[in-house]
Amino acid sequence: MGLSFESTEEHSDGTYQVRKITGSSSTKPYRCPGCDQMIPTATPHIVAWPEFDIESRRHWHTPCWKKKNQRAPRTERTRNAPRY
Repeated sequence: MGLSFESTEEHSDGTYQVRKITGSSSTKPYRCPGCDQMIPTATPHIVAWPEFDIESRRHWHTPCWKKKNQRAPRTERTRNAPRY
């Protein structure tokens, strides 16, 4: 299994545990909550969750996570909008 590196980060909405996932340890695709696009298998990315709430962990593209504090509020997609 590939390596991962974990740290704690302060953001405008709280403290997060952040884990950097290597491509070799990424074994399935995930949907990034920052851009709503797929993170393909074997792609390095970030897994983050609010401190003390690992059940809320989400997989993010690394650039999307870095821009987390700059994102506008989420907007609702129309039913027929493409997902990716």
